[in-house]
Amino acid sequence: MADDNDLPPESKLTRTKEKWAREGRFLTGKISRPEDRRLPPGQHLTRDWPVLDLGVVPPVSRERWRLDVYGAIDNPVFWTFAEFSAQPQVHFTSDVHCVTTWSRYDNQWQGLATGELLAACQPRDDARFVVLHSYDGYTTNLALEDFAAEDALLAHSWSGEPLSDEHGGPVRLVVPHLYFWKSAKWLQAIEFLTEDAPGYWEVRGYHNRGDPWAEQRYSGD
Repeated sequence: MADDNDLPPESKLTRTKEKWAREGRFLTGKISRPEDRRLPPGQHLTRDWPVLDLGVVPPVSRERWRLDVYGAIDNPVFWTFAEFSAQPQVHFTSDVHCVTTWSRYDNQWQGLATGELLAACQPRDDARFVVLHSYDGYTTNLALEDFAAEDALLAHSWSGEPLSDEHGGPVRLVVPHLYFWKSAKWLQAIEFLTEDAPGYWEVRGYHNRGDPWAEQRYSGD
């Protein structure tokens, strides 16, 4: 299971993004979603895939990778990469929206749909939230209904190739309808909870949910 005491070190990026949260950086106040719009308010389109993390890229090979799923569930799961890959696989194409204002269209993912994971681990009736634990010590929280979205998945490949280390390989979460900080890289464990437990950025001034179309960048938005 993930070690909650092994937090990532503070960095220049951490301090900068906390400052953005205090100042309300990038907010436009335009929170409606016209049917003909694909780009959320305050975002700009990029063809690149910028790399943002806490400054630590954990060296986790597919051979060493493990996923622990535990908490308010009836069937705890402990998978190697081979066992994870033996589960039903899906392909999804979705857009990515980062809280730092870039968006990227038509990302092609392959992996395990979160709905399949839920079927395997069987959350209890009182489970309401999940916390994602990463190999670099990062955490982020999600309401169970957001984690269970139809196009959410635990992705191991992007554009037909294995996820690179810098983008969260061997496996990362992808929840396209929320800002991308909610899609934890280097996924190590998934903890099901009956009560919410804000994660790394959420306790540093970022919004608890992170809906791009409501421009939920920071707490209080």
